[in-house]
Amino acid sequence: MEITGVNNNLVKDVVRLQQKKYRNESGKFLLEGYKSVYEAVKSGVEVEYVFVLAEKADKYNFVNCELIKTTSAVLKKISTTDSAPEVVAVGCQPHNDYEKLKNSKKVVLLENISDAGNLGTIIRTAAAFSIDAIILYGETVDLYNPKCVRSAVGNLWKTNIVTMKTISELDKYFADFERVATLPKTENSIWLNDWIPSEKTLMMFGSEADGLTEDLKNYATKNLTIEMNKEVESLNLSVSASIIMYKMRGMKK
Repeated sequence: MEITGVNNNLVKDVVRLQQKKYRNESGKFLLEGYKSVYEAVKSGVEVEYVFVLAEKADKYNFVNCELIKTTSAVLKKISTTDSAPEVVAVGCQPHNDYEKLKNSKKVVLLENISDAGNLGTIIRTAAAFSIDAIILYGETVDLYNPKCVRSAVGNLWKTNIVTMKTISELDKYFADFERVATLPKTENSIWLNDWIPSEKTLMMFGSEADGLTEDLKNYATKNLTIEMNKEVESLNLSVSASIIMYKMRGMKK
């Protein structure tokens, strides 16, 4: 199949997926760039369409859906990046897998995260350090925001990611976990260097601006602080999460 016009009806439908409303209604999302498309197919994500620059089509013989040869103009129209990639695909959002949580031991919770780039970077790092699951808690940014998908660099499906809204939902799975809140140093927190992860740990990170809410602070069984120069007020959320997940990686499954 070949589409060369930016006013094609299918092109218009794909453009709508740049908006959260249409992603939620359709259960679909955008994959931009070779790495995202390749890893999605490799991980078993259902892909409906692949729009590819006509002269690059031979690179995509691994896809098991309709391959649409197209132009730079169409790719720029359907992409969210400043420069059009050689490929943009439409994927179907995988379902949350709550059953897998029952066998998870290394779990990261992200509460009210607003920056899609931070979320994607944390997901990528979680995959690198073999985190079993990620909980998107509260009003965290859309997992399928194109910026998050790009920042995860093909790692969006290598860690089980689920959404939760209440403490009672958390308690169903994590009542017997060590529940660790990441906070500025207080008399009730321990330094990261002194922390030995428990076999079953739920590590909780709050929003970039406000940190964890009081509900999750009260839900924690331990408070943790990263040692750093006193002249530096704070670290970027994805940096903090990466440092702590590196230490979590040594936990036994």
